[in-house]
Amino acid sequence: MSICGSYIPYLLQLFCNAKTRHISTILLIPKNGNNAFKAKRRPIMEVREAIEKRASVRQFSKDGVNEADLREMVRLAHLAPSVNNSQPWKFIAITNKDLLNRMADAVHRKVALTLPDNNEEAHKRAKTQVDWFSTFFADAPAVIAVATCPYHAIVDDALDGSGMNHEDINAMRGHPDIESVGAGIENLLLAAVDLGYGGCWLSGALIARDELEQMLSIEAPWKLEAMVAIGKPSANVRQRDKKPLEEVFEMRI
Repeated sequence: MSICGSYIPYLLQLFCNAKTRHISTILLIPKNGNNAFKAKRRPIMEVREAIEKRASVRQFSKDGVNEADLREMVRLAHLAPSVNNSQPWKFIAITNKDLLNRMADAVHRKVALTLPDNNEEAHKRAKTQVDWFSTFFADAPAVIAVATCPYHAIVDDALDGSGMNHEDINAMRGHPDIESVGAGIENLLLAAVDLGYGGCWLSGALIARDELEQMLSIEAPWKLEAMVAIGKPSANVRQRDKKPLEEVFEMRI
């Protein structure tokens, strides 16, 4: 007898995000109540494994990134901690190649205008590298632009009349809004690894921030803070060597 005939779906449980339609679990329970059959699903990667496997990927295969996976990456990024739970972020997924090419062209032009010309070979090489590291995202099947906006914290009220404006207070606190975005992007990168993709966090493209914001319809008080290129790696990429733990870890006892 087929498995469909053997097991009558007495109970079908779908744990599903209403917005992403991402099914987390499908469970079929036969009449006798025994959990004899479970639908197969992609194995979940351990957090430590994802952290150790994550590497910056700048060269991608031609495989696309489907919308469901992009939504899941952003869902997990959105679970990151943020200052005062302000969630001061917006994630814009871009798969339109024409738009990505126009964005890269804007960055090319701004790099050419901003970085001075110099006939020295070392300078030319450095300028070429800056240009490539700022525009390789055009070859990625997907890019997620991350925008942030100011938030009003209780410390703003507490310092009212002190002569400090919001930017002064933000700087005093170490720019917690930007720290929050960093936490979200790290979640995003780890989610990409778990889903079988690679990614690279880049900020060089912000040399053309004004032009990119206009193309992406990012308006004040929002501003473009970072971009993440996403796709299947074109080759095996391993995490680059890190400093020994002894160089970066201290304890005060």
